[in-house]
Amino acid sequence: MNLKKVILKPGREKSALRQHPWIFSGAIKKAEEKITKGEIVTVVTSDGKEIAKGSYSPESQIRIRIWTFDTSIEISKNFLKKRIIDAINFRKLLFQYKNVSAYRIINSESDLIPGLIVDKYEDFLVCQFLSAGVELFKSDIIQILSEIMPVSGIYERSDSEVRLKEGLKQTKGVLYGKEPPDIIQINENGLKFFVDIKDGHKTGFYLDQRDNRNYSSQFAKNSEVLNCFSYTGGFSIYALNNGAKKVVNIDTSNKALEIGLKNAEANKISLDCIENISGDVFHTLRKFRDSGRKFDLIILDPPKFADSAKNLQKAIKGYKDINWLAFKILKSYGTLMTFSCSGIVSPELFQSIIANSSLDANRNSVIIRHLFQASDHIVNLNFPEGAYLKGIIVKTLH
Repeated sequence: MNLKKVILKPGREKSALRQHPWIFSGAIKKAEEKITKGEIVTVVTSDGKEIAKGSYSPESQIRIRIWTFDTSIEISKNFLKKRIIDAINFRKLLFQYKNVSAYRIINSESDLIPGLIVDKYEDFLVCQFLSAGVELFKSDIIQILSEIMPVSGIYERSDSEVRLKEGLKQTKGVLYGKEPPDIIQINENGLKFFVDIKDGHKTGFYLDQRDNRNYSSQFAKNSEVLNCFSYTGGFSIYALNNGAKKVVNIDTSNKALEIGLKNAEANKISLDCIENISGDVFHTLRKFRDSGRKFDLIILDPPKFADSAKNLQKAIKGYKDINWLAFKILKSYGTLMTFSCSGIVSPELFQSIIANSSLDANRNSVIIRHLFQASDHIVNLNFPEGAYLKGIIVKTLH
């Protein structure tokens, strides 16, 4: 099959030779005419060497997402099937999900299927098609998944803003089988959670925080806990199940807070231990500071503050402000679990922000542990951008 060619500028093949899966628009010298959105192309160096095959996205800064660095391989339905089976089997090798019924089975570029996210919730799959390439193969991918995964239905949550950068419309709905119920109950490490896969954040639940919710448990006993950006209370349920005296949840979504109360009831946790605050976290933390209210354990898991370099300084200011406030209302020898899911913020930068926040709050603090996304959210070593979630557990010494 003769594929259209995209020629790189001199010297711009270095990242591809290191098997990084993205070719940016600025690296391209020339592309053949009339390449359609998502079309498979051959990537060629300035001296004529064919080095990769990938999907072309004419409206995205990430102009090509590479499928393979072996140019003899044909990108076909059989190719896709092997990649999908490999991803699923890899999870079986690494993880024993005896006590977990919701997890990620395909993690985009890190599973060598650029732009595709697939999460499993009980007997439903939730998919995100985030690139022009996987959008072109959508029907094949759904057929493959339905054949190899015994599920009741496959639901699409391609309503992310990333789609707009690819020149694709946001969309969601049933792709195969039954429509999922409005709420699905999942099991995670023996705890029960209700999940809204149709309209909830991401694909319904923050599966990437599973391991970190477990880590939080060791700091919960006899603690007063503040869970900021609490969503449906994942960290809160773990804390209360492990002996926390009280949890305060802050979130802007009343619906999420209500689901959090249902999660407490499902796990036989008294609602008397829970205080829900519907509102802005920054404003609420300032109120706590001014009133002198303090906590033993504070969890900061904010949404993405920056999605591009132009927003980096604003994001730094936001992270600095919110962590400074947290240090101000943390008891002596208290614990702060703080996170950033902004890929543009490196782990080193994030630690520096937390250090400056502690210093400005006049607290002496130490790092207990660095945190990462859950192990089913694998990161390919050639794709460091896949390591988007970083966190730190900090303990104050006074």
